[in-house]
Amino acid sequence: MKRVIVVSAVAAVVATTLAFPAQAVRTTAEPAATTQYVVLYKAGAAAADAQKAIEAAGGSVVKVNTDVGLATVTSTNAGFVSAIKDNATIEGVAHDRVIGSVPMAAKTAFGASAAIEAKAVEKEGRERGAIELGRSVAAEPLSDLQWDMKQIHADEAHKYEQGDPKVLVGILDTGVDGSHPDIAPNFNRSLSRNFTVDVPYDANGGVVDGPCEAEPDQSCNDPNNVDENGHGTHVASSIASPINGLGVSGVAPKVTLVNLRAGQDSGYFFLQPSVDALTYAGDIGVDVVNMSYYIDPWLFNCTDNPADSPEDRLEQATIIKATQRALDYAHRHGVTLVAAAGNGATDYTKEITDRSSPDFASVPGEAPYSRTIPPSCVSMPSEGQHVISVASTGISKRKAYYSDYGNGYIDVASPGGDAYDTPGGTRDITKTTLSAYPKSLAIAKGEIDANGDPTVNYVVKDCAGTTCAYYQYLQGTSMASPRAVGVAALIVSKYGYRDPRNSGKTLAPDLVEAILKGTATKTACPNPPAYTYTRHLPSGSTVTATHVCEGTAVSNGFYGKGIVDALRAVGH
Repeated sequence: MKRVIVVSAVAAVVATTLAFPAQAVRTTAEPAATTQYVVLYKAGAAAADAQKAIEAAGGSVVKVNTDVGLATVTSTNAGFVSAIKDNATIEGVAHDRVIGSVPMAAKTAFGASAAIEAKAVEKEGRERGAIELGRSVAAEPLSDLQWDMKQIHADEAHKYEQGDPKVLVGILDTGVDGSHPDIAPNFNRSLSRNFTVDVPYDANGGVVDGPCEAEPDQSCNDPNNVDENGHGTHVASSIASPINGLGVSGVAPKVTLVNLRAGQDSGYFFLQPSVDALTYAGDIGVDVVNMSYYIDPWLFNCTDNPADSPEDRLEQATIIKATQRALDYAHRHGVTLVAAAGNGATDYTKEITDRSSPDFASVPGEAPYSRTIPPSCVSMPSEGQHVISVASTGISKRKAYYSDYGNGYIDVASPGGDAYDTPGGTRDITKTTLSAYPKSLAIAKGEIDANGDPTVNYVVKDCAGTTCAYYQYLQGTSMASPRAVGVAALIVSKYGYRDPRNSGKTLAPDLVEAILKGTATKTACPNPPAYTYTRHLPSGSTVTATHVCEGTAVSNGFYGKGIVDALRAVGH
């Protein structure tokens, strides 16, 4: 899986260890393939005038998000960016992807590019073997494995508030398996949408989502109730798996889940789908959204980085502006915005080095290169305005070894798992988090046998009568963020009022954020604040890393305003 914000089953951060080719230079000499762009209109510009400018530059408008003023455009003009960028009606333009087949020569020369290889998160410790399952007759069958629910007192909060079905939670992710038995009771298919189209290959010929004909439906347009990655299903389950005598429970087990798919099967998240999902969320009355990803192809968007070409700087500025417009729109329409902080194990308030961007080749030869990133560069959407950024904790409540951090960047912390949060730093997969997993993926990957039993220790099966469901262990800030979202959904359920625009409930996002932060358990920095993580890897090697926590007991770079607390959030 890509860099949707997850470190899967104790994954190492592999991107920083790869050697990447030099930056590709975008020139007008590139072949005149049909290329897709996203074009941001200037605020206040007439759409008709902007479209005329696009057509004059050799582009054709495919669709426009009128709420934000962001158009998807195709063009065979290799000089399209240069021709459009200085027009008075245009704020910015960015490459999106190559449309159509990639020349066989490119596939042979490049194969799977470094960026595509980097997207795959190493599944440390996914060795074959069964796992002993705990059982509790007083709760959901797998509740004994949900240490995360206990850490934020969600199990106790359920005595007082389990969520209101009128509260809508949007999952901006790789999709949601709406047929999963531990998701289906709370899944709203009629409101769910898929804003993506599968991308078979990148411009280097590297496989992205794979050929359309290889899809189960032989189409690049997936239904709005499937997840061919697994990430979005895990996120959705963490928020709202029902209390139904099967498997696990989510933090808010009675709220309604809406799939707002913005991510590809491969885990890439492009600008237009993210913008469309956010504005749609605002339009239909979604109360809280979870965003466990960053918008590709730049982990950090800079507007004046000397390492970047002028065209790449324009592209990154466009991502910042368009995303912020969409976040502002959703916020104005009552959507509480929550995002994963990231798994780079870096302090976002300090100068760092990024070797992972651009992670998607939109022109032939493009590949990641090393850049020095000052704090002025931003990762979107987690550093956007109005967004609650969530760090990850392990079972001991320490900040997870992989979680990004920074005093002023992190708003709250939440359990996302840390398999090395054990005595001596040895690995234990049960210290990660357990949530729903699509059966179709388990079959496709050979993770269950002919009898339907797991063949690997990171997949768990549970049955109620003749109904069986599957769950997988994952860790990451991707897993921390939805648990904070679940608490936010309980807050809206408890204190919200009838939405005058829609039939559900609503509560001002700023108030939801204030309650979420105000009821979080204040957690001080380690003493001393320079904390050294020790991990004994399966290979036999030992890895250490020191992270410095800055701030006070009530607000710091590891925990923000504290670890979210469901019980306190609902007033008990």
